[in-house]
Amino acid sequence: MDKMTEQELVESFSDAIKYNHIFVCYQPQINHSTGRMIGAEALMRWKHPVYGVQFPSDFIPVLEKNNLIIEADIHVFRTVCDFLRRCIDEGRKVVPISVNMSRYDIYNNDYVDRIEAIRKEFDIPVKYLRIEITESSAIGGIDLIQSVLKKLHSYGYLVEMDDFGSGYSSLNILKDLEVDIIKLDMRFLQGNIGGRGGIILTSIIQMARWLDTPIIAEGVETLDQAEYMKSLGSNYIQGYLYAKPMEEAEFVEKLSAMNHEALSPALDLIDNLEAGKFWNPESLETLIFSNYVGAAAVFSYRKSDNNIELLRINAKYIKEVGMGREEKDVVNSNFWEDYDEENQKVYIDTINKAINSNEEESCETWRRICSKMCGEEKICVRTDMRVIGKTEDVYMIYAMVHNITEEKKNYSELFESERRFRFASEQANVYAWEYDIRTKEMRPCYRCMRDLKLPALLKNYPEPAIEVGIFPPDYADMYREWHKKLEEGVDHLEAIIPLTVGRVPFHVRYTTEFDEAGRPLKAYGSATLVIEEDCECKDKEKDDEKSEAKDE
Repeated sequence: MDKMTEQELVESFSDAIKYNHIFVCYQPQINHSTGRMIGAEALMRWKHPVYGVQFPSDFIPVLEKNNLIIEADIHVFRTVCDFLRRCIDEGRKVVPISVNMSRYDIYNNDYVDRIEAIRKEFDIPVKYLRIEITESSAIGGIDLIQSVLKKLHSYGYLVEMDDFGSGYSSLNILKDLEVDIIKLDMRFLQGNIGGRGGIILTSIIQMARWLDTPIIAEGVETLDQAEYMKSLGSNYIQGYLYAKPMEEAEFVEKLSAMNHEALSPALDLIDNLEAGKFWNPESLETLIFSNYVGAAAVFSYRKSDNNIELLRINAKYIKEVGMGREEKDVVNSNFWEDYDEENQKVYIDTINKAINSNEEESCETWRRICSKMCGEEKICVRTDMRVIGKTEDVYMIYAMVHNITEEKKNYSELFESERRFRFASEQANVYAWEYDIRTKEMRPCYRCMRDLKLPALLKNYPEPAIEVGIFPPDYADMYREWHKKLEEGVDHLEAIIPLTVGRVPFHVRYTTEFDEAGRPLKAYGSATLVIEEDCECKDKEKDDEKSEAKDE
């Protein structure tokens, strides 16, 4: 190969276009997780019949300097359309091809119309063509490039931003330009994998998800690089690891040999939820999240390795489960470090249930939290979660949390107290039950179920007990009246009542539990067998009362 001079390149240009000395090589883009092809990039190459192959770094600057690059780019676009047309006509499966658009093309007013005319000439579906712009081409001409992107989008083209991260204004450009795909400059991973470059990559990938923008890592040369990008949630790669740029014949073989798949969007949000609004600090969505809902969090869940990353939490979340920790400590911590294996499984199972049902799902899990303020403490948290966004392997979950530790402790104490009571009642002639005043549901003790054949739950109480004859007919109305009094808020009721068909006397009592507002919640009932001595005393008391009433 001999390097051509600038004059030789310029003088040879017309023939290079006419005789296809300037031609196209194709470099596949691959989903590293599946090994399937999701697209390819068309790359301009030049092979002179005498001087041989010329490096793009040598001839492209010459074409730009001599205002020839636009015609060269048009030639490449036409070549790609011709290739796609032949593939379609031959019944081959094809993938979208990305074609570069230089800053000179952008500044040319009719360039977009010219390539659109070529596409229509070859009758290529627009889904098979993507337009690549470089980050550097956007610097200094945002208004112009915005209008070009708008025109490309109006024709249906997807636009890729090439070499993202190679310039110095990446974030500002991305903010102003609505590109559809980001191609990452893999110079971030030069040298050691990870470190500061890895942190930046992680942030870019996370940011791209919320922009609903897929990422293709360009220049991936090693398996370590590909696996690292995969670990960050970016599976699409282009580089020598899978394939070098190849001429048309070899690319056709590659197309035939590999399976294909469509490039997926980075994030698919549920209906009526716009990512831009959700992350906008002045939006109604943010106002509600921060002030009008309970303790809430948004986290990402990667299904392949069960990784959870907290993305956003509100102040009430910190108050509810932060245990004195600062927000940054909660967000930056390893989510699973608070969970043992059993509770982690419960949480993951609930996430997967929410994924499969597309409905809100709940779980209760124990966490052991360490903080400077509270030390180590074990808390129980009820989490209601729902999927609000998803990509290939990553789901965005909205979670409402409630610290129910005290509730659990009270329940445990009540359960233990009830266990002791039941044990004691087994040794005595005592029956016990719990009556929910609002729902009119009664839950009997074990002895009630065993001896009286009652189910674990009786609805519309006391009617079921009256119907089966536990309370005799002549006492039924009195017992119904008791329950009306419980609804009205009486705190205590008791009487000796003959129960069952055998009319066995029992001392029946009710004690009422009230809420903070003084409304009756539950009544706790018991029936204690009355021995004969008690009956005689009670009969004597009644006789005395009747005698006193007669004397009066």
